[in-house]
Amino acid sequence: MTQRVLILATDGFEQSELTGPRDRLQQAGFEVIVASPESGKIKGWDKDDWGDTVDVDLTLDEVSAHDYSAIVLPGGQINPDVLRLEDKAIDLIRQFDKAGKPVAAICHAPWLLIEAGLAKGKKMTSWPSVRGDLANAGADVVDQEVVVDGNIITSRKPDDIPAFSQAVIKAMQDAKAPAAV
Repeated sequence: MTQRVLILATDGFEQSELTGPRDRLQQAGFEVIVASPESGKIKGWDKDDWGDTVDVDLTLDEVSAHDYSAIVLPGGQINPDVLRLEDKAIDLIRQFDKAGKPVAAICHAPWLLIEAGLAKGKKMTSWPSVRGDLANAGADVVDQEVVVDGNIITSRKPDDIPAFSQAVIKAMQDAKAPAAV
């Protein structure tokens, strides 16, 4: 059975931080589903202006962490700032974490991990302006292209998408592999 990855986003997601991981995950053989608070389409932010739209496959009301192997949280300033006010989004992120499934956040998306109470005691990275928030939430903040601490995967910026995507793919492959005896 094909492993499924959930991407959680809304209007204002950093375009490359949704489409880059989505495309790499699909190329690696995973099924990728985009969920948002609202149905229809969501509009990306492409560097300094509005970008392309992406189809929403399911609304937050229609998803359960039980049905997915991992969750990916794209950044951009607008997207995570809006989503962190959505109780259902925060609860969903907590469900993935509680199940030990990969929770991957890039750029500004670690704001969502802070809101979900997942930063304390974790080694993490993010966009520079979010690092103080992570530190204040109790994270051990570093400046690296990708940081994996248990099931939490974080990256800094669009340039890190290849390493970020590879870390998600590896986490999913490791989770699927039988445990060594």
